[in-house]
Amino acid sequence: MRRALITGADGFVGQWLAKTLVAQGWQVTGTAWHGIPAVGTLSADEQRAITWEVGNLTAARDLGPMRALLGRANPEAIFHLAGMSYVPTVGDDPVSALETNVGVGIRLLEAVRAERAAVGLDPAILVVGSAEQYGRHPHEAMPLPETTPCAPRSFYGATKQAQEDFALAAARAHGLRIVTTRSFNHCGPGHAPIFLLPALIQRVREARRTGAATLPIGNTETVRDYLHVQDVVRAYLALVEGGRAGEAYNVCSGKGVTVGEVAALVIARSGVAVRFEQDPSLLRPADVPTLVGDNTKLCTHTGWAPTRTLTDIIDDHWHAAS
Repeated sequence: MRRALITGADGFVGQWLAKTLVAQGWQVTGTAWHGIPAVGTLSADEQRAITWEVGNLTAARDLGPMRALLGRANPEAIFHLAGMSYVPTVGDDPVSALETNVGVGIRLLEAVRAERAAVGLDPAILVVGSAEQYGRHPHEAMPLPETTPCAPRSFYGATKQAQEDFALAAARAHGLRIVTTRSFNHCGPGHAPIFLLPALIQRVREARRTGAATLPIGNTETVRDYLHVQDVVRAYLALVEGGRAGEAYNVCSGKGVTVGEVAALVIARSGVAVRFEQDPSLLRPADVPTLVGDNTKLCTHTGWAPTRTLTDIIDDHWHAAS
C-alpha cells in the first residue's frame, strides 16, 4: 500500500485529493488545522480511512514536530496544500500569511531533508502554488506558459511565489524531488461561497427562494481559467508520478471565460429568472483583468488532460448543494 501525506487535507482540494487517494488504495495521513472536517466531500468511511493529524503547523519554530509527523506518516508522496488561500484575507494579514504560506513549507522541506539524511526518506513532493504569481500580463499574451515572468500584484501571489522560489531552490541545492504548481481557478462541490463561482451559485439559489429579480456582482469583464476540482486532483497525482523535479507546472484548462459569461451560464443552468447587476463594493482594485494558462507542459510531461467542462462544474456544484 502506497503512503501519502497531505498537508491541508481538511481544505477544499485536500478533501477531494484524500478521497481519490483512499479510493485508489493509498494509506493517507492528512493534516487538519481546525479539526477533522464534517462529513460531506468525504464520507464517514473515507474519514475513518484517513489518519488525521490535527494541529497548527505554524505553531512550532523548530523541525521537531514536522520531523515527527514525517516519521509517523513515512510518506512516499507529499502533497503540500496547507495555506491561506483567500486573496483578501491574505491582504488583511500579510505577516501571518507569510508564515503560513512560506514558513510552513520551508520547515516541511527542511524536515524532509533531515529525515532523508537520518533514515533515507525521499518522497516525491508536490508544492501547490497559484496563477496569482503571474500578476498582470496583456490579453494578447494569453494563454501564459510557465516561461512567463512572475510579477504578483497581491500579497497572496507574492507569498505563493516565495513558496515556489524556496521549494525549487531546495530541489536544486539538495536534490529533493519537488514539483511545484501554478494552479489556476478551480471549483466543484464543497467549495466555499467566499469564492466567485460558488458565490454566484449561492446568490442565484437565494434568488430562487426569495423571488429577487436582480443580484449583485463585481467586475464582469475579468477573464479567468476554470478547472473542475476532480481534474485538478488528477493533475496533482499525475505530477507526483510524472512531473520533472525542480520544475513548475500550470494546472489549468487553457480556456478563458469572463465573469459575465460565468454568471450567465449559472443562471441558464439554474433556470432561475434573475439578472446580475454590478455592485461597486465587490470590485477589487488590484484585480488582474485576464489570467489564462497554457497547459501544454503538464499535458506533454504527464499525459494529463482535462475531462470536465465549466458546465460540469456548475451542475455538480448546484446539485451537491440541493
